Amino acid sequence: MSAVGGVAEKKCERCGACNRQGGDAPPAPPPRAILRQATNDDRKTAADLRSNEDDVRRTVRDRVRQHALPMKVSDAEWQWDKRKLTIYFTAEQRVDFRALVRDLAGVFRTRIELRQIGARDEARRLDGIGRCGRQLCISSWLPEGRPVSLSLAKAQGLSLNPVQISGPCGRLLCCLHYEHDFYVQQRKRFPKEGKTLKTSVGNERVVSIDIFRERVTLRSDDGTTRVVTLDQLRV
Repeated sequence: MSAVGGVAEKKCERCGACNRQGGDAPPAPPPRAILRQATNDDRKTAADLRSNEDDVRRTVRDRVRQHALPMKVSDAEWQWDKRKLTIYFTAEQRVDFRALVRDLAGVFRTRIELRQIGARDEARRLDGIGRCGRQLCISSWLPEGRPVSLSLAKAQGLSLNPVQISGPCGRLLCCLHYEHDFYVQQRKRFPKEGKTLKTSVGNERVVSIDIFRERVTLRSDDGTTRVVTLDQLRV
């Protein structure tokens, strides 16, 4: 179980799989029964596994350096019965880690799985604090990391400086999606920037728009600039 209460509700709403209609929608997963509450022994086993995973990461990183592989080990996760150890890593390209797997299998005496993940998945596993000062959305309530393009920042009039619109993972902020639909709908009410309009004072070019204050900045042919409300422009 990964979430309960308000966080679980947010994840479910964001995913929307249960409410999708149509042939392309995946079938809703069947309800699963809770077997029992975790016992004290279960809690101790989980704590021991998490503690041991720290040592596993250090060992794996040492072995990666010995094999001179171009990969960054992000996380390690034991299966509950320790019959499988999953190593998560990031890399710029495909990595031939067959020799590393054999080496690790000899060290840990279990089945080894190396899984390459992306930057957003790495942020989900490692967690952290975003530019807003809150826990990363991708690790707290977002069910999956959706692709984010630079066009989202352009539509919202944000700075295109990657440092200002990127998260700790180095990718564009996931939250650029949140208000995108609002900006798209609101911009339909305004003339496009750069368009020349025929107004009561003559031909004027749209310099900028302010969708929150519902204002439009216009510039005439003689260089005079004025700001009018959207209602005044329509009149």
